[in-house]
Formats: sequence, C-alpha cells, structure tokens
Amino acid sequence: MTVISTASILAAAAAAQRRGDVAAAIDLYRKAVAADPAAQPLNALGNLLLATGAAADARTAFERAVAADATAPELFLNLAKACRLVPDDAGERVALDRALALDQRHFMARLRSAELHERLGDGATAATHWGAVVALAPAEAECPPALRPILDHARAFLAARATAFEDAIRPAIAEVRGSASAEAVRRFDACVDAALGKRRIFANECHGLHYPFLPADEFFARAHFPWFAALEAETAAIRGEVEAVLAARGDGIVPYVSQDAGTPHNKWSDLDRSSRWSAFFLWRHGVRDDAACAACPATAALLDRLPLQRIPGRAPTAFFSILEPHTRIPPHTGVTNSRAIVHLPLIVPPGCGFRVGGETRDWREGEAFAFDDTIEHEAWNDSGDIRVVLIVDTWNPHLGEDEQALIRRFFVASDESGFATPAHAD
Repeated sequence: MTVISTASILAAAAAAQRRGDVAAAIDLYRKAVAADPAAQPLNALGNLLLATGAAADARTAFERAVAADATAPELFLNLAKACRLVPDDAGERVALDRALALDQRHFMARLRSAELHERLGDGATAATHWGAVVALAPAEAECPPALRPILDHARAFLAARATAFEDAIRPAIAEVRGSASAEAVRRFDACVDAALGKRRIFANECHGLHYPFLPADEFFARAHFPWFAALEAETAAIRGEVEAVLAARGDGIVPYVSQDAGTPHNKWSDLDRSSRWSAFFLWRHGVRDDAACAACPATAALLDRLPLQRIPGRAPTAFFSILEPHTRIPPHTGVTNSRAIVHLPLIVPPGCGFRVGGETRDWREGEAFAFDDTIEHEAWNDSGDIRVVLIVDTWNPHLGEDEQALIRRFFVASDESGFATPAHAD
C-alpha cells in the first residue's frame, strides 16, 4: 500500500490552488489536516474557505489553527477576520485581543481593533487603537498609497474626538477658569491642549550647564521681572540709538552665526557668516564693548542698572538682534537654563513671529518678555523690512540669590582651576 506524506498532500493542494481549482485544493487541505492537524494546513484551509465565502467553516479552521499554535499573531488576525465576516463581534474582539497580547505593536491588530471598536460605538477604545495606528504608521515618504486614506480617517477620528471632548470640558471649567490668574490660565490651557493632542510639552535641552529641578516654562511670568517697566520706559531712546547704529553700518554689526571652518553642513549653514541675522554686541560673555556702549550711551547706562546675570567672562550678553527681511532662525535650544533671555522689541514690522515650545507670540514694540531658551524656539521675519530686538541675559527667576552665588562661584573656580566646564555662551 502506498503511503502519501502530508507534505505531498500540501504540495498538491498548493498546486491545485495555483491552477484555480479551489474545490480540489480545499479537499486536499482537508486531507492534510486529517493526517496532521497542524497550524500551517489549517491556516491555509481557512484562508481558502474565506475566499469562497464560507466564513463559518473558515472560523472553525482558524480556531483549530490557534489551538495548535497560540504564538502567532497572524493566526489570530485571520480568526478575527473570519469572525468579522460571520459576523461575531465578540469573537472578533477576543481574537484581536489575543493577537495584541502577543504583540502590542502589531500594526494590523491595532488597525482592526480600531475599526471594530469604532463600528461598535466604543469611541474611547477606538481612539486608543487609532492613536496607536498613527504612532506605528510608517513615515509619510514610506507610506503605501493604500494606507494613506486609513491614516487620514484615523487622524480625522482622533480630531473629532478631541473637539467633542473640548466642547464638553470647556463649559464645565469656565467658571473656575474665569476666576483664576492669567498665569494659572496659561498653564492650565497648555495642559488641556496637550491632553487634546493640540500641542506638545517641551523639556529643557541644555547644551551646557543644566541646572536641575527648575520649572521648564516656555515664557516666564512677567511678575518675576518688576524691572521690565524701567526697561520699557527707555524704548524710544534705545530705538533711536540702534537706528543710528544701523544708519552708520559700522564694523560693530557682525553675523550672529559664525561657525568654525570645516564645520559639517547643519541647520545653521544658511546663516553662517551672513548678514541676514546679525548682531551689535554691547556686552558679550561678560565683557563690556566700550566702543559699542559709547555709541549707545542710554542703552549702556540702562544695562548697568538692570539685574542682569553677571558671571565674570561668561555673562551677561546684551546685543541688538537684527533680522533681515524674509529670514528665518531655525528651531534650536540654548546652553543653560540658569538664565532667562529677555527681549525688548524695538523695530517689528508685520509678519514677524517668535515661537518657544508650543506657544507662539508676536513681538510688540516696547513690550518686554522673558523666556527659557533651552526650550526649542525659533523666529522669523516674513516682512519686507528689518526687525530689531534688544536681547539681554538675566537669571532664571526660579533661582534664589544663594544659588546664583553658587553658580557664579562654580564658573569662577572652574576658570581658575583650568578645567573645562560646560559652556555658558550664546
């Protein structure tokens, strides 16, 4: 008697399937399963049955397949598909949950789960899965065309959920929000926007000295700087002096970006040694430029009176930042969160803007603000005219005088010892 191996039966079934003889292929797969009820022939049988529309029989085959091998997420996905076509929502959910229990990052398991829960009207669970689909999706350049409409749907679903939640939550908090301080409202609104997926919360990225445990606030509250009024009161005089400097176009105006020769191409290359973003320094790295200060005596006298960050050889830095028309400063972060950067806008045509983290502000001439430059920030001048801002360093307002003294002494001691220390520069 001739004994036919299971492998031979499977090969014959595959050949029949390639010929388009579905009935013969199904019969042969059934014989293979009878001889050896392993996951592979059961899965092949189930897929062929699904193709003929026999969803219930396919489901039985897939149930036997996962019983034979409970370690393959794809088998549970096939079972979920059969359940969906039966239809059996509960069975589909169990199968998808089993697939995700094996691999939480399985893209198709997440996608089918999102579709299932959206179909069932379970918006919260659907949103969880759609969010995972968006997070796991390939980059735009690598995204298959067939997947793009699905991702568009996912993002639209998440946006609609966020809008509905916002519509529900805003009235509920309106009364308490209305009685809160402006700074509390600003922080709370950032919290809600982050919860709604409308913005991200940025952290400090210090390229030099990182002072731990300070709040990573994008824009500091004005209340921390009672001397802003004195600074703003001198706006007209300061602007007059910088206008004279600009008219003279002397040697004191230098490119703000000046990279060492041989620096690899980077985000600063377009501005390297360019007048598109230039500066007129009154103080730089704690050293006073006497000639520049003599050209701007009112500004220099004001700087002498302000509580700037003062570290010998390192701070303050104070300069006029000059941004030419149609110029953008790329997103970047500074060197140390021990300082706050103060801007006093002097010449600001329409079309200029400034972003720190998740908040964008317009400069308003004569209105100072302070921010943490170790949080990603960028600036632009989309106008046809020049933009000028006075920029100065002061201490991070969350540092006490004792901490300021400790930081100052740290840098002085490091310089005296000759050891390299974290940067504290532009």
